[in-house]
Amino acid sequence: MIDVQEIDLDAVREQVDAVLEDFLEDKAGAAARRSHPPEVANTLRAFLAAGGKRVRALLCVVGWHAAGGSEDRAAVLRVAASLELFVAFALIHDDIMDDSAVRRGRPAVHRALCTRLGQSSRAERLGAGGALLVGNLALIWAQELLHTADLPLRRRRTVHALYDAMLEEVMYGQYLDVMGTGPDDDIDAALRIARYKTATATVERPLQLGAAVAGADDTTVNLCTALGLPLGEAFQIRDDLLDVFGSTDGACTPGLGDLREGKRTVLLALGLRAATPAQQRRLRSLVGRADLDEHGAAEVRAILEETGARRRTEHMITSRYEQALRVLDAAALPTAASRALRALAVTATQYTS
Repeated sequence: MIDVQEIDLDAVREQVDAVLEDFLEDKAGAAARRSHPPEVANTLRAFLAAGGKRVRALLCVVGWHAAGGSEDRAAVLRVAASLELFVAFALIHDDIMDDSAVRRGRPAVHRALCTRLGQSSRAERLGAGGALLVGNLALIWAQELLHTADLPLRRRRTVHALYDAMLEEVMYGQYLDVMGTGPDDDIDAALRIARYKTATATVERPLQLGAAVAGADDTTVNLCTALGLPLGEAFQIRDDLLDVFGSTDGACTPGLGDLREGKRTVLLALGLRAATPAQQRRLRSLVGRADLDEHGAAEVRAILEETGARRRTEHMITSRYEQALRVLDAAALPTAASRALRALAVTATQYTS
């Protein structure tokens, strides 16, 4: 039995960051020796240093503990660090597709590169292209970190298969998010986007990857799914709610991004489903407008409040959190892993920024 004190999440976060820093320092050095642009590795280092809770990396390591991991710590830290580079790739590309100006309180990578190009008439297009390539390298290097984790052949095959499944799911989820058609009040469609774009890659697959590094049996892998999907969905639903309303403690301020882009979120689908015909017309006239201002956004928020969409969205998050706790209550996990998972469940569903 693993002692409760052995899973120090802060220490795990520091260990994952150390793997990332060493890896990217090596990449920066290799770039200098080959006369490659040094700013690529440095851009990724700055992006990772700007913040992020390392939730996926932590879940990966806790999944390893849950499956009885003891001898593969260097390998699981490498897999966990790979997940963080994968997240960097996904966020950089997401910001390009959404034309988001800011990420983690700093200019998004494509905006920063655009600024670096100065007054060139092609700066915006080239900045987006440069960020696309930085993101591609983040994905390539994520795969390199994964492939160089020292694992027995059978475990390596399992880990790589799970990782490949995660990549495919995220791409399909992003595609649905960008190209999704059909009724804008379709709650199931909004949940499907949340599941494939975020839920699997945020909780389920990281847990499974860590467990697979430890040689988990089918029961533990299936437990990762039963726990991971509701928590992952809650994570994305919370993120959508924060983007529109911010957090009650003020740590996260309301934004205009999702509203201007017309994102197919559960929150919006619930609002449209419960709205009066007049409210539906108003929501559809405001949401998706690139020039939506704070006055218009305030009107959208008011309608989402009046229809009960915000309250029902909070209920969906709570119900998924409680579902995950029931799974944990019924699971025969090491005490340390169970407690760490409960703490991460709070992080995933109740975070404020």
